[in-house]
Amino acid sequence: MDRIRLEFPVSRLVHRHPMTIRVSDINYGQHLGHDSVVSLAHEARGQAWQALGFPEWNIDGLMSIVADLAVQYQGEGRLGDALVVETAIDSVSGKGLGVHHRLLRVSDDAVLATLRVGLVFAGEQGLAEPSARASAAIEQAVSAMSSRVAN
Repeated sequence: MDRIRLEFPVSRLVHRHPMTIRVSDINYGQHLGHDSVVSLAHEARGQAWQALGFPEWNIDGLMSIVADLAVQYQGEGRLGDALVVETAIDSVSGKGLGVHHRLLRVSDDAVLATLRVGLVFAGEQGLAEPSARASAAIEQAVSAMSSRVAN
């Protein structure tokens, strides 16, 4: 079976969100469940958009919708493990953009998972492209934040 391999674009890193693996995140194998990986990434994505000044449900009057999701599981997390979920955001491309996440265990910097989420933008009339002004504002915010987070 071919496995997917996801690259995390460190140069576009905009946010680091600390989290702890909770009881509700554990599966019957006693480690971080696959569904919880997606939920933790979703929480981190919302926090990253807020840090950039854009609520993910209102970007230039448009909401963002998950169009696709890829997850590469790379390690196991256990109850109580402290994590950092890193978020990187691609440039707007037409009616969407990519958001990348990397879940790291704090104690040893082990990568537990890497994710790529494809978002599309939609308004009342269906899929829509953000204005050039909004796309530029997102790019400017990502550039400024990635400089700060990298240091």
